[in-house]
Amino acid sequence: MSIYVGNLSYEVTEADLTSVFTEYGSVKRVQLPTDRETGRMRGFGFVEMGAESEEAAAIEALDGAEWMGRDLKVNKAKPREDRGNSFGGGGGGGGRRSGGFSRDR
Repeated sequence: MSIYVGNLSYEVTEADLTSVFTEYGSVKRVQLPTDRETGRMRGFGFVEMGAESEEAAAIEALDGAEWMGRDLKVNKAKPREDRGNSFGGGGGGGGRRSGGFSRDR
């Protein structure tokens, strides 16, 4: 199981997050995703702890708590959705467009 931690300050580090969650048990892993283009932290992260009871205690204590000037959003991380080969919804192509070129010219 993994914990989602949202509304993080952009200045937070993995060490900062580890120190906060260590109060509730052993921290196995911390991830702070960054934006591909800017390299800047995205404002959320994931924490894995040693036992589910530790994770539950951390979620209970930290969800809604103020830290580094922000109200944290802490809950069980949802499994990542498989995006497959889809490029999202919208737009289809094909079809004729008015005002386009005509072959009869």
